[in-house]
Amino acid sequence: MIDALLARMIKVGDLTVRLPGGTTKRAGDGTGSPVTIRFTGRGVRRTVANPSLGLAEAYMDGDLVIEQGTLWDLLELVGKGGSRGLKGRGSWLKRTRRAVKRKIQQANDRTAARRNVAHHYDLSNDLYRRFLDADMQYSCAYFARPDMTLEEAQAAKKAHIAAKLRIAPGMSVLDIGSGWGGMGMTLARDHGAQVTGVTLSVEQLELARARALEAGLAEKVVFELKDYRDLDRPFDRIVSVGMLEHVGEPHFREYFETVKRLLADDGSAVIHAIGRAGGPGLTNAFTHKYIFPGGYIPGLSEIVSAVEDAGLWITDIEILRLHYAETLKNWRLRFLADPEIPALYDARFRRMWEFYLASAEMGFRYGGHMVFQIQLARRVDAVPITRDYMRA
Repeated sequence: MIDALLARMIKVGDLTVRLPGGTTKRAGDGTGSPVTIRFTGRGVRRTVANPSLGLAEAYMDGDLVIEQGTLWDLLELVGKGGSRGLKGRGSWLKRTRRAVKRKIQQANDRTAARRNVAHHYDLSNDLYRRFLDADMQYSCAYFARPDMTLEEAQAAKKAHIAAKLRIAPGMSVLDIGSGWGGMGMTLARDHGAQVTGVTLSVEQLELARARALEAGLAEKVVFELKDYRDLDRPFDRIVSVGMLEHVGEPHFREYFETVKRLLADDGSAVIHAIGRAGGPGLTNAFTHKYIFPGGYIPGLSEIVSAVEDAGLWITDIEILRLHYAETLKNWRLRFLADPEIPALYDARFRRMWEFYLASAEMGFRYGGHMVFQIQLARRVDAVPITRDYMRA
């Protein structure tokens, strides 16, 4: 079984696997820097039984030891082994099974949504400060130049989105999933917007309010602990960055219907989210169990269908491909380099987060993940008929 697994997963590279009892296996085509791993305890059994979860848990629990190379090197071999271009959507039966499982995984009613957000975002503001940029942007940056620092690329991301929003001073802006407040504060400070940000994270809310007060923006930016579905007044602009991934496929239509309801007749919205280039899929077992319960990365086809059902105009779509891979690389290196993290978090937690950041990066480099920015409007004439205003 381990031979079959290695043959399926490792196509290129030079991997040596040491098994309990002294047996050694080799995989790959022998090219590149060698990687050597050793399984102990239940590591082999767990990995063979459920590779997407078992490999992660074996590493988290110390049953997978990297003797040569790094975890990133190992996951890159796996990523390259599965990188054979987009595979299409599969058979009708396979698509049906995935659809049923998605609905079970993503029953994100209001109670579940709050619980799922707390699982990830209420860990500790101090943890995120250690690997994010100074503005604590926890979403894909925009590397307009390959030599940009993380701080520069995150500032470029906010400017890129602001250009698509076309904000005039005094406009009301709703930020759905406002995080630690960086986007809302930027739109208020640099563009004169009156911003309302909503989040379900208590930790994020407290810090966002403190940051706005410290920056002298408390009268221009209001952050609330509220479900976006409970808002009842229109806004000139709506922005949502990195929140749609937590909505869940069964709730996409409701999400876009709410965007339409909250958007002024002549208003527009920009939604920035992770997507799958290969169409609808499933959240992998490791991410679903440990990182983002209830989360789902949609195919663009699912989003377009939900937007059409809601009766909104799609006025612009842009696909960002490798930008998130570079963002995650920066986060992973900062996380691993922080000298205080080993004293603050136990080894299992640190290995879990290393696996999360490295495997997520591989998803964008080899797994068909991307980011889309989709601009929406209620009216066909709500935005200019060319894209030149974005560049200007």
